[in-house]
Amino acid sequence: MKCPPSAGAMLVLGVLVLAAALGTRAAHAQQGGFFEPEPEPATEGTPPENALDKTDLEFFLRHLYVMNSEIDFEISDYKPSSIEGLMEVTLTATQGNRTHQRSYFVSKDGGSIIEGRSYDITENPFHENLEKLSNLGRPAFGKEGAPVVIAVFSDFQCPYCAKEAKVLRTQVAQDYPDNVRVYFHDYPLKRHKWAYQAAVAGQCIQQLDPQAFWTYHDWIFENQRSITEQNLDDKVGEFASTHGLDTVKLSPCITQQETRPGVDESIRLGRDLGIRSTPTMYVNGRRLTGNVRWAQIKQVIDYEIAYQKVTNNAGDDCGCQVELDIPGRN
Repeated sequence: MKCPPSAGAMLVLGVLVLAAALGTRAAHAQQGGFFEPEPEPATEGTPPENALDKTDLEFFLRHLYVMNSEIDFEISDYKPSSIEGLMEVTLTATQGNRTHQRSYFVSKDGGSIIEGRSYDITENPFHENLEKLSNLGRPAFGKEGAPVVIAVFSDFQCPYCAKEAKVLRTQVAQDYPDNVRVYFHDYPLKRHKWAYQAAVAGQCIQQLDPQAFWTYHDWIFENQRSITEQNLDDKVGEFASTHGLDTVKLSPCITQQETRPGVDESIRLGRDLGIRSTPTMYVNGRRLTGNVRWAQIKQVIDYEIAYQKVTNNAGDDCGCQVELDIPGRN
């Protein structure tokens, strides 16, 4: 039986990885806060004493990062961590459309907190995301069984999504015809007035003709600026007629919103993953947010291709599916 890595080694590794990922942002946070608010220190209450008390923890962290009351604080429930003797908690700080998350370890006496996260070196470092991600039935392009999977959570009304979509649709086929498979997940944001209905229409088209979905995907992003909440249905109808889709079958699906449960399920998955903005993509479980340059995505893909040759613990066919033991089958 393998011995697990020591708690100290795992914790140090987690802190080092977090520090590397945050880089100068972490240093800036210590100096002026995540969102650069005007300092507004608390002038009432009692000094914090117990990090297992959410009020005390919030008081301490607001001072640590200079976060005023205009920044919404959400502290998760405490749960046992993978390191014996420590609890784990996550802070989500939100201001407008900007969100930042950090995880902390808390000693069981509530006297100390440690910023960072732990890793089990025997598992894929992104296994938690991989376990949550389900690409079954989602629109996809690229070779089945590829060692690298990109799961994209996107919004048809988001201009940054349009830019990212064009990059992926062009570069993946050109640079990685055999090594990358891309899955599309709907994540329409509430502030975008026609994005949800566009997602419903997209899933109707996917059900009718999976290949036509990608034509729709490219078309709606290319014509994004000319689409409004008022003309969306007409525009989609024109698209369907122009591209030879069976409008007799398609129209009722769209008007009756038959695919709404599928869109809602995609949104629930995104929320479960903690997605706060679009586009957000997962490259073999590694989260990349915003309009990421292709050079950066390519670097991650290249690392993953090499890594999967050794580990085979991610990708479109990682060999990790659990088969049911069906009685009578040899």
